[in-house]
Amino acid sequence: MKKSILIALFLLNFSLVGAQETYTVDGKSVQLKTAAEGTLGLLWNIIDDHYRYFIKTQDNQLSELINTKNADNIYQEQYKSTLKDLTNNTMDVSKVKLKLPSLARFVDQYNRAVDPDYVSMNSKFKPDFHLGVFGGITNSPFVRNPQNEKSAVFGAEIEMLGGANNRHSGYLQLRHMAETDAFKYKTTELSLGYRYRFVQTSRFSLYGDAKFATLNFTKATITFTDDKDITKTEYLDETAFDLPLIIGLGADLKLSNSIYANLSYNQIFAVFFKNQGNFSSDITLGLKFKVN
Repeated sequence: MKKSILIALFLLNFSLVGAQETYTVDGKSVQLKTAAEGTLGLLWNIIDDHYRYFIKTQDNQLSELINTKNADNIYQEQYKSTLKDLTNNTMDVSKVKLKLPSLARFVDQYNRAVDPDYVSMNSKFKPDFHLGVFGGITNSPFVRNPQNEKSAVFGAEIEMLGGANNRHSGYLQLRHMAETDAFKYKTTELSLGYRYRFVQTSRFSLYGDAKFATLNFTKATITFTDDKDITKTEYLDETAFDLPLIIGLGADLKLSNSIYANLSYNQIFAVFFKNQGNFSSDITLGLKFKVN
């Protein structure tokens, strides 16, 4: 039993040491742990009973983060100037503390801003939620529409963005297409969908949209001529659940820390719905608000 404990302790110690790397600091070789690795790296360890923190650039240069006191015993916060210089004064350092969690958040935030593919070493699933509202026009390409009439469409959605880079998202959308005098068709649709952002920067993203489940509450007036050349009118009032896999495209533009402008081109084609002869003219504009 004692032998097993000793072996376990040895392996634990080996793994901890293996997670560190050796660097030269003040002419001495020291072991530093990595807390973030990317465009900027964050290194740290306890040296001579003091916590010490370092930023590593991509050319492997180390800059120590310090916070010494002056003759009046007031902290000088030199580390904030260092962070400003290393991030080209693009980041707000006013609230950064010389503590590992605060520094790690700052470095993660900067790395994510300059590299959309950056993955934090400490990433956890912390989804963002966006509430969106939109409006536009549609020609309902999957519905029989001989004159290719356009109708108003508007709605709202809640979108959940997950993953380290927020490239993936799922959404629940409520959408209503209004009836017109020329096109006696209206529907309210509740749908579930998925988006993948194949272009993503700190301010702009372009994504593909797949709507895979829809529940439609539809009312329509259908006028037709039968075999005896008699004009007839039928009234449709139905509820339908489908798995259409409707494909679209969209783009988000960041206006502020919590507001995005959105442009969507919807219903381009569907895997399990047949186009009724009109190429999609379903275009919407909207706003999205970050709610967490």
